[in-house]
Amino acid sequence: MELRLYWKILKRRWWLPTVLVLLAVALTFLRPSPPPTYVATMRFLVGVKPEPISPQVYGYDRYYTWLTSEYLIDDFSEVVRGSAFAARVSERLKDQGLTVPPGAIQGSTQTGKLHRLITLSVYWGNPRELQTIARAVVDTVREDSGRFFPQTFGYGTEAILVDGPHVGPVVPGLRQKLEAPVRVLLALLLGIGLVFLWHYVDETVYDREDVRSLQLPLLAEIPKG
Repeated sequence: MELRLYWKILKRRWWLPTVLVLLAVALTFLRPSPPPTYVATMRFLVGVKPEPISPQVYGYDRYYTWLTSEYLIDDFSEVVRGSAFAARVSERLKDQGLTVPPGAIQGSTQTGKLHRLITLSVYWGNPRELQTIARAVVDTVREDSGRFFPQTFGYGTEAILVDGPHVGPVVPGLRQKLEAPVRVLLALLLGIGLVFLWHYVDETVYDREDVRSLQLPLLAEIPKG
């Protein structure tokens, strides 16, 4: 099938992809925008204090101290996402006059880790409340870590805030930025596909090329306009 024939098929029913594209644009830009979201980010250094070097005792060059810190940060990153940690943060917030269910705190908290550093991110819709929540999280990590690790905290283990908390708006990701153009492109492709499907099932004779394709004699043609 020649390109000019493709163009003729599309030109005949151009309105179909146009309508679908306009619908996609309307659904994308006329729907209410979601409320803004803010994130509080903080980083903690979690590890075991190295033992003093003694000439009488071989300390394996503090290898086991660093290894213990690596294992500890793995467990700690899971604990701060747990229900017990969220419940303790909720208790602190309640004492400050802010009621936040533990489930909301747990569902809004994410963690990341790198060596002995743990990054805590809390997402919330109100920046002022988020400041209070972030401070409660910091206080819980500093003062209540012994509740979650009684076997280590208090025996040379520390959680030190090294950065933050920093509160700022959540920047839209690449997926959100591409959502609108991808939706419009899919609507266009769907419309073009429907045009060719309609042409395939349509048995109407429109012009002399259709008559010749049926191998029928052409007697006369009424010009348009």
